[in-house]
Amino acid sequence: MSILKVAILIVSTTASKDPSADLSADILKDVFEQGGGGKWEVADTKIVGDEVLDIQRNIMNWADGEDGVNLIITTGGTGFAVHDITPEAVTALLHKYAPGLVHGILTASYAVTPFALMSRPVAGVRNKTVIITLPGSPKGSRENLESVLKLLPHACIQAAGADSRTLHSKGVKRLEKEAGVSSVSGYQPHSHSHGHSHGHSHGHGHGHPMPIRHTSSEGNPKSNDPSLGPTRRYRSSPYPMLSVDEAIKLIEVQTPPPQIVKAKVDGNLVGAVLAEDVTACEAVPAYRASIVDGYAVVLPEAGGSSKGVFPVASISHATPGETPPLERGQIARITTGAPLPPGATAVVRVEDTILKTMTEDGREEKEIEILADGVKPGENVREVGSDIKKGEIILRKGEEISATGGELGLLASVGKTEVLVYRRPVVGVLSTGDEIVEHSRPGELRLGEVRDCNRPTLLSAVRGHGFEAVDLGIAKDKPGDLEQTLRDAFRKVDVIITSGGVSMGELDLLKPTIERYLGGTIHFGRVSMKPGKPITFATVPMKDNAGERVSKAIFSLPGNPVSAVVTFQLFVLPSLHHVSGISPAGLPKVLVTLDHEFRLDPQRSEYHRAIATVGKDGLIHASSTGAQRSSRVGSLKSANALLCLPTGEESLPKGSNVEALLMGRLKTEFDAL
Repeated sequence: MSILKVAILIVSTTASKDPSADLSADILKDVFEQGGGGKWEVADTKIVGDEVLDIQRNIMNWADGEDGVNLIITTGGTGFAVHDITPEAVTALLHKYAPGLVHGILTASYAVTPFALMSRPVAGVRNKTVIITLPGSPKGSRENLESVLKLLPHACIQAAGADSRTLHSKGVKRLEKEAGVSSVSGYQPHSHSHGHSHGHSHGHGHGHPMPIRHTSSEGNPKSNDPSLGPTRRYRSSPYPMLSVDEAIKLIEVQTPPPQIVKAKVDGNLVGAVLAEDVTACEAVPAYRASIVDGYAVVLPEAGGSSKGVFPVASISHATPGETPPLERGQIARITTGAPLPPGATAVVRVEDTILKTMTEDGREEKEIEILADGVKPGENVREVGSDIKKGEIILRKGEEISATGGELGLLASVGKTEVLVYRRPVVGVLSTGDEIVEHSRPGELRLGEVRDCNRPTLLSAVRGHGFEAVDLGIAKDKPGDLEQTLRDAFRKVDVIITSGGVSMGELDLLKPTIERYLGGTIHFGRVSMKPGKPITFATVPMKDNAGERVSKAIFSLPGNPVSAVVTFQLFVLPSLHHVSGISPAGLPKVLVTLDHEFRLDPQRSEYHRAIATVGKDGLIHASSTGAQRSSRVGSLKSANALLCLPTGEESLPKGSNVEALLMGRLKTEFDAL
């Protein structure tokens, strides 16, 4: 058997500031070395503070890469102290739960001290990596690890993709012998844990050592099982409440990376972002050209006069064709942009000449007198490569092809026919709920029915920002139907936006469907903001049309119309920008002056719908659109800004300055005239 890789994460704010305070890492390394039978290599060890994002970031780095480790052990933060959040941080990342391992750990520890039940261990699998949380006590972490250590190679091999039928073909007794454990009368944590880790972890998936009637947020997977009915649903959300900034940072980290594609240089390129530096494959101009209408001349040697009467030997127009060489004493009539004849050294403007003689038929110039003196070499000539040199970088990676035409014209001028760009994602929009009906359905609504205004609004918002949008219709509140709808949708789109079904009702099925049935990871399920608190962001592993494993994003927005629009602008749009290579991501932010008093919310930051106007004083002024209920669609009418109001017990007086996110064109006082 090949060596299994393990990573150890020390969760301790104290040790993160002073690594010498940590005593657990060396002890755990010793357990693997002395008791691991030569099967383990400690590949990495890190120390982080008691912060959810720091814990999750390190675990995802270890578990999500192509060469992920086989086992991650965390130590610390599993108790009941205010800052003990390791179980919650880890549980949110798990794709499968391993209650048998948890049961074995607790049983072995309880035999040492009843206080072992004060720990809240979590165990499970993310991608192909087994993850176990241990207490911060060096003694406790050693005992917990030793209680399941002999079983972990088997678990890791299975998680890595080994065929279970082949692995178990010689029976449990053979497995016990190979692992060095035995089954005897009376409880033995090693063998019992082994049996249950295979038999029940997939079927139940609660991640809790003992069943309870009403689940809580302590140590449980972050969703209820829809098949168990309302008696098992959460009475309060198990998801940690993140700040808006924390949620935006998670979106930046977890948004799938952009895909690079070849695109033709034409009008469809507008809005695309370059994925490469673009160099000129030819010079501009490609030949010496005149910048005026006049006459190409061969100047005399230094000191000689350019004045005189000269015969017109040839004509050079701005059309393709050969131009005969020009001899000294001759001139050639030339138009703007036309190539200089070989031998010509300058161009004299037509205004600096007079017609001296004509041909016999009077149709052409025969001789021209040049009046200008002191004409210098290169005068009125655009030299080869004077605008763009061959091989010069004309556009940089990350630049956007705008609708003004400058970038597109630059590419066309140097003969570029194809460039590498970041592919813009296709976005699907889905409404959910048995009560939702098409907004266009004729007739009156029945009791409990609601017309779907979210879907057309979100489709319009997606298209308005330059992305292709696919209407996915309305999904009913049935677990199997919702799962199939999402699976079918992911075959057609890169990102899914849903609205509704993310709160605490027994029919709010999006979170459990994403986690339990699609194998997705919910990166956050609540954000401290108003409106839009239950906004959910997740990624789901999928296979693309080529059979390659990819990750796709899903945003589950609240059902209230205003909440859906605000959370789209605040969270979905930055993700679409990230995956399209657009920087900076998200809405532009400006400073505005309040035109009246604004009351603050004491608990959550608010994104107040407002009308932003440029005043006569040159400042941007903002006024409210009225009542801000999340169900009041009218609060979005005419709104072109979201005021970023902080939490507070008081009100912000008129004249205060706050930041605002611009959703549309700034208005001026003349717009109302």
